[in-house]
Amino acid sequence: MHTVVNGLVLRSVDYRESDKILTVLTDRMGLLTVSARGARRKKSPLLPAVQLFCYSEMTLFEYGGRLRLDDAEPKEQFSGLSRDLDAMSLAAYFAEVLATEAEGAPLQPDVLRLALNSLYALSRGLSERWKIKAAFELRYAALSGYAPDEKTLRGALGERALCCAQYILTCELRRILAFSLEGKCREELCGFCEKYLLSRLERGFKTLDFYRSLGELL
Repeated sequence: MHTVVNGLVLRSVDYRESDKILTVLTDRMGLLTVSARGARRKKSPLLPAVQLFCYSEMTLFEYGGRLRLDDAEPKEQFSGLSRDLDAMSLAAYFAEVLATEAEGAPLQPDVLRLALNSLYALSRGLSERWKIKAAFELRYAALSGYAPDEKTLRGALGERALCCAQYILTCELRRILAFSLEGKCREELCGFCEKYLLSRLERGFKTLDFYRSLGELL
């Protein structure tokens, strides 16, 4: 049985001599593990679509409870990430967060949109990395059912940072980066967004540790 989905590759692992095992965030089926046979061969038509962060229209074939990638048409490859270590490391953190979704469970539609918008902004350098990171963390927490209440926000943030947090939580996704903060207020918002997401997911991320090690968080 064949199924067509739009999917973002979050993880791409070599398997056997020429195959790939992909972790894919899809619009219709949530998080999936997909095999791509022969995808590492130079002449494979699947080669572009199995690269990390590639977003494609994918044709999947189900066999024995497993999924195989039969065809793919890339829509966006976010090529700018490969030219910027900081952007690539932050994108890897986003991917690791997104991979915490329950496999095969229905996906809140805006989760994939948030992921794509964040990667696009990183790839094109459309906004400062601190802003993309904070907006992704707080809005993803909300989309995952962990939106902070007013008491939590007011207990952790001053007035200017509070206004930005409220904006991130309620604005249209296409406008999520249309805010600004400086100095201590920026540090306050960034610290809150990161700590809040990690506390709700109850775990840390090696990719975040690496991004921090690069020394350009704000």
